[in-house]
Amino acid sequence: MPLSLHAAYVPSALQMLGTARHLVDTAEKWCGENNHSEADLVTSCLHEDMLPFSYQIKSVAEHTQGSIEGLREGVYSPDLTPPPMTFDALREKLTAALDAMNGLTEEEMESFIGQPMRFEFKGNRMDFTAEDFLLSFSQPNFYFHCATGYDILRMKGVPVGKRDFLGRLRIKS
Repeated sequence: MPLSLHAAYVPSALQMLGTARHLVDTAEKWCGENNHSEADLVTSCLHEDMLPFSYQIKSVAEHTQGSIEGLREGVYSPDLTPPPMTFDALREKLTAALDAMNGLTEEEMESFIGQPMRFEFKGNRMDFTAEDFLLSFSQPNFYFHCATGYDILRMKGVPVGKRDFLGRLRIKS
């Protein structure tokens, strides 16, 4: 049986949204236990030319829920509003994305196959099919931003490891 677009995309999106939520929860717990500022952690970057933890977590939601919303419109442009600046607000963003992804049906996902999809950002344009947009652009982006959020926490001393990044695995029962 061929793999459906839903099976190729949605479970991985849900896994990384769960990981991002776990990272936020772990960061908040660590801040409380170590008398560390939430604001400092939320605004921390790996390097001065990179965006902060809050942006990385927001982008996991953007490249899951936002990408699906873009498919429905035929065009995706990243949301450039400032990222949430508290752990609670980051969780709200992730919860909305989880709800949206959980609401997707296989039928709707399969209906996107072959549809034209355009990415637009700062005057740049890339044309895709819907499935190529999800699998070659959106999916690598949500993995990248989740990994970068993880890396920021590691850099700050938050005790997270590979299992924290992998999240909920789809183990044969």
